[in-house]
Amino acid sequence: MDYIKLAEQIKEKGIDNIDIAVVLGSGLGFLADEVDGKIITYQEIEGFPKPTVEGHSGKMVLAKIGENNVLFFQGRFHFYEGYSMKDVVIFPRISKLLGGKIYLVTNAAGGINPDFKPGDLMVIKDHLNLMGTNPLIGKNYDIFGPRFPDMTDAYTPELRRLMFEIGDELGIELQSGVYAALTGPSYETPAEIKMLQVMGADAVGMSTVPEVIAARHAGLKVIGVSCITNLAAGVSENPLSHEEVLETTEKVKYHFGKLITKFLETVNV
Repeated sequence: MDYIKLAEQIKEKGIDNIDIAVVLGSGLGFLADEVDGKIITYQEIEGFPKPTVEGHSGKMVLAKIGENNVLFFQGRFHFYEGYSMKDVVIFPRISKLLGGKIYLVTNAAGGINPDFKPGDLMVIKDHLNLMGTNPLIGKNYDIFGPRFPDMTDAYTPELRRLMFEIGDELGIELQSGVYAALTGPSYETPAEIKMLQVMGADAVGMSTVPEVIAARHAGLKVIGVSCITNLAAGVSENPLSHEEVLETTEKVKYHFGKLITKFLETVNV
């Protein structure tokens, strides 16, 4: 994966000098449709992967929000799709090469914490990498960061505080919790959810963590928000489905959009 050549192609198409990168997870891509800006598709970039999952359209949108140049990635790449970890972490690395300082990652997640309900928004405070691999395995990319990056504050504390302040200002109740990443694509068993509860997870999904590791490796500040779209196996009595995920994100899009937009308008890069 030649990240530098990919970034050069993107610059040639008019996207450069970004402040914030925003990755929109399953069913959350609507936010990029509601802004005016420069649009290019992933297909326009030679060598760029293509998303295969419903709810991930495959576009980049560069927009001015407040004083910040914000690049939205509308659709991500997952390890379970058969992509390598080098492909999965393309967004944080491209963002760094385009000048980005903040990496805002969103996802749809299953709720493990019994106090959570579908439609809740959870600000990620930490994560569990249970994917059995790490995107930094192999040759280190010195242009991004050191061989052994510190992950003490994987999710930048001041950005998390700001997100909660904005939630209070808008009257949107936010949860806080630990996100556990497994490979998928099968949903977790009830026994696996019990294991995750014991380990301290509040929500579970199949993305985000590799991107955050690569973002922190590259020196980007990180903020993460999970949309709790369903209760995990054993927490809910209902069968799990991707359709339920998309239905719930549709219901919460108003509050989610207000929260993220206000954050992007407010944050100082």
